[in-house]
Amino acid sequence: MAGTDETATADVEEAVVDTAVDDDPLYVLTAVLLTPAQFPSVLGDDYPAACAALGLEAYADGYGLVLGQDGDGARWTVVVDDVSLVAVAIASWDCGMEYDLSPDERSVVAALPGWPLAVATAAPGLPAPHDPAPEQGDPAPLAPPDGGAWGPAQRRLGADEVALQWSAWRAQFDDGQSQAAAATGGNGRGEQGGQETGGASAGSAEVEADAAVAAGDRAGDGAHGAVAEAGPASTDGSGAGGAAADPGAAGDVGGGVRDPYDGVRRALTELRGYLEAAPPVGRVRSSFAPDGARMLRADGPGWSLVARTDDMAFVLLDDEPREVLPVARGPKLPALLEALDAIAVRPS
Repeated sequence: MAGTDETATADVEEAVVDTAVDDDPLYVLTAVLLTPAQFPSVLGDDYPAACAALGLEAYADGYGLVLGQDGDGARWTVVVDDVSLVAVAIASWDCGMEYDLSPDERSVVAALPGWPLAVATAAPGLPAPHDPAPEQGDPAPLAPPDGGAWGPAQRRLGADEVALQWSAWRAQFDDGQSQAAAATGGNGRGEQGGQETGGASAGSAEVEADAAVAAGDRAGDGAHGAVAEAGPASTDGSGAGGAAADPGAAGDVGGGVRDPYDGVRRALTELRGYLEAAPPVGRVRSSFAPDGARMLRADGPGWSLVARTDDMAFVLLDDEPREVLPVARGPKLPALLEALDAIAVRPS
């Protein structure tokens, strides 16, 4: 899966940034923010985890990450504490404007070999991007996650992609609902069958709110939030999937096949727990969405959630590679999303 973190690309210019290698200047390619409300999710489920992945203290004001090449073409990630400068540069590049991002050397916190994100551009006139030659005591070079694998980093990147392409994923959900209704005479409920990986919301059986939170209730706390449409979608955007598992079942279904919505129920239960015991900062984030709504991103051990406060939600799981599991808007989901938005961190 390709990286999906929002990055702005600079017009390549020589920036006066010490890379800690022979005072070699850095040719800036792009930059990203590392703050409690906005950080590359590839690095961790929350802001402290993202900072720890780079060996940084979880400083409340955050950092800027400047990605570029030195004079030999080597990849470097320069960490600076001048967040405002980096934010202005990113905003300028997003608007198609030139901006010379040249942080003062006094703002440089660290120079780390490699890039944590995939960068499609390269500095002209330099050797192809490569990791710098290691020296004794140097950390291993940063590298983006393997796009052919599936794990926590890819799951979080997949959730970022759903958030960025919300309208497209929402349309796939509506298309899947229409197809399911047509296949079952208009009532949207089909017989249990084999499950395929496919386009959004391919499932035909509706998981009612009480069933969706049943596992959490048995554990002593309902995961308030849930009319879940059974039947996963694939992050590769392929066609509609098959019929869903029995909505009332917990645990194995269909002769030993794991019900993917067990993981969704667990995620909803843990989200409810965030309202009672504050999670690490950045674990729940809120950003702008059209029509006065907010876009929510939340993560936890083995799961990621994307939701709009005026709409539905999607969940991705470590245990369900490349599948996007829709959670339709029911009587309990709106209250959960509004409560999560109230505790979420927001960009300043």
